[in-house]
Amino acid sequence: MRTLAIETASEACSIALFDGAKLVTHEHAVLGRGHAERLIPMIAKLPDKGRAERILVSLGPGSFTGVRIGIAAARALGFAWGAEVLGYTTMALVAVSAWQPTPRSVTVCMNGGHGEWFVQNFAEGGGCDAVRSLAPDAAKLACEHDTIVGNRAEELAAMFSDGKRALDLLPDASKVNLLHETKLTTDLSPIYGRAPDAKPQAVRAPQ
Repeated sequence: MRTLAIETASEACSIALFDGAKLVTHEHAVLGRGHAERLIPMIAKLPDKGRAERILVSLGPGSFTGVRIGIAAARALGFAWGAEVLGYTTMALVAVSAWQPTPRSVTVCMNGGHGEWFVQNFAEGGGCDAVRSLAPDAAKLACEHDTIVGNRAEELAAMFSDGKRALDLLPDASKVNLLHETKLTTDLSPIYGRAPDAKPQAVRAPQ
């Protein structure tokens, strides 16, 4: 069974095509912005234009726009191909990427926007707490492990005096085969990790 993986929740835009457990090909580009313009052309360059029986897509947390773009593309392709579409969290992907070659407990720290960081602790056995969007000082208090991974790992590690180890990692679609099936979900609701920037207008009382 072929699987197409889509990861657009961070400044990286990456895709990967698997045949069973074997990685056929992948592309990983650090864009910052422009995921909407790059994603579909990247998929179109894959063998058979990326056609697969299963699609795995990141649900976030991360960039509001990036998360929505990835999910929308996965839904559309899944409908067109009659493929199963499953979601995973970006934090879990970064955690399992750091477990090679040896599993270990890690704190994942990713950019959350507006000066905050997404923080989530993953135990060696696979358990985790809830992802939180925190200011740096609060993120320091939430950090439980000696190894910190993610694109804000170095900044968080620098706040400690006890020699935390930092691994600067971005989520990469080529690593999704490392995710256990229990980390996949049929619920494709985006995980934003914090409240939206825009607030609804208050309803005026009738005059």
